[in-house]
Amino acid sequence: MNKLQAMEVFVQVVDAGGFTRAAENMQLPKATVSTLILSLETALSVKLLHRTTRHVSVTADGAAYYERCLRILSDVREAEESLSRTRLSPSGRLRVDAPTGLSSDVLVPALPDFFQRYPDIQLELGSSDRTVDLVEEGVDCAVRGGQLVDSSLIARRVGILHFTTCATPEYLARFGMPAHPNDLLRHQCVNYFSARTGKIFDWDFTRDGERVQVALPGMIALNDTNSYIAAGLAGLGIIQMSNFLVEPMIKDGRFTTLLDDWTSDPLPIHVVYPQNRHLSAKVRVFVEWVAELFSNHPGMRLPKAPPPAARATSFEVAI
Repeated sequence: MNKLQAMEVFVQVVDAGGFTRAAENMQLPKATVSTLILSLETALSVKLLHRTTRHVSVTADGAAYYERCLRILSDVREAEESLSRTRLSPSGRLRVDAPTGLSSDVLVPALPDFFQRYPDIQLELGSSDRTVDLVEEGVDCAVRGGQLVDSSLIARRVGILHFTTCATPEYLARFGMPAHPNDLLRHQCVNYFSARTGKIFDWDFTRDGERVQVALPGMIALNDTNSYIAAGLAGLGIIQMSNFLVEPMIKDGRFTTLLDDWTSDPLPIHVVYPQNRHLSAKVRVFVEWVAELFSNHPGMRLPKAPPPAARATSFEVAI
């Protein structure tokens, strides 16, 4: 039995939901497909599929093996791509993770351009504000905002985030306009906490050499960008959020900016990926595409050329 071929057949059967469709997709006799699956189950001493006369479904062991097969087959294709001309036309499944706001407001609207350039890539884009474990969860690369922590991943800096402090006009009419960051201590603020550690993030402000960093009172703390903005719009307090996310709501009057003569520390945006994805053609083109996308975004472009790739691991911030 050719183990790689058997894995490919097994993945096709799961994806197609049956032996007949998988055989048609692979242009193989149905008997060959059935024999390879049976040989694979015999070699593994595990039942991979539940079979009835009308339906094929994956077992719990089969589902776990399916995910491993996807990774193995992807690695094999990437090894071949790195040594062949197919690097010019990358293909296959690409699993990416990105923060909710950045995904919905920047990445997804630009994806038609990405698919026009790379029509053979099948993108799986996970959107959440938690820090995923790329290796454990089988993610090829992730877009993240914040400071680098350690050296388990490769990172490329592709952009920068600026922040705005704002609240609804109704909130300010009721509670007044703060003139100094310390005035926020007498206000209600919507806090953001780390999905990984549970820590509530402090707010920072700088003006003419004066720096203020404060832990602020609030009735609510959240760890999801969309919910965070929604809390601000609901009048639950003052928020501090990425410029590009709140700018439309400032323009239409739903938010009013505060402390405009103060600035908050900008944060870098990186694309991070495991070391074994360094030569992957599909990861390489995605990273280059994201870097180009952000370089054309007025709210996130780097002030100068980014430094060489660095080694980093997980970090997070609401974007």
